[in-house]
Amino acid sequence: MTGKALALAVILVVGCGGEPAAASGTDAPAFDLEAARSTIAQQNKQFTDAHVAGDVAAIDAMFLPNARSYPPGAPAAIGIAAIHTLTVDYLKSGITEFREETTALYGNAEQIVDEGTYVLTYGAGITERGKYINVWKQVNGSWRIQANIWNSDPLPTTSK
Repeated sequence: MTGKALALAVILVVGCGGEPAAASGTDAPAFDLEAARSTIAQQNKQFTDAHVAGDVAAIDAMFLPNARSYPPGAPAAIGIAAIHTLTVDYLKSGITEFREETTALYGNAEQIVDEGTYVLTYGAGITERGKYINVWKQVNGSWRIQANIWNSDPLPTTSK
């Protein structure tokens, strides 16, 4: 290698191997899963309370327009209009108690998966216990349901 070529190689290696550029200050803040956990717990409480209150509008507002719901023993409800119809039908059963408890929560700043168990009492004292998965998506700073699925285990029984 000639002297000029060697000098150029050294300049390139030294010039390219420096410290990384400083952050511009426009980096997004780190995602805080624990803060999101608290928010999702509040959202779940609003969701279950709205079912007991029969507040279809509040339930509808928790879903994204293109959300998907996968109820047990029925076809998927795709889109808010289908989810609205499904909700109206479910509320006809006379829900008197509905609780959800998160057992696992994971995700990032855009989507969170909330896995858990539920207790639902309706009709003539029928109590259903089961499990669910809600996929939450953050849109304009708010967490809304993108998809949910649930089923009972075992089959619902009548309270004594």
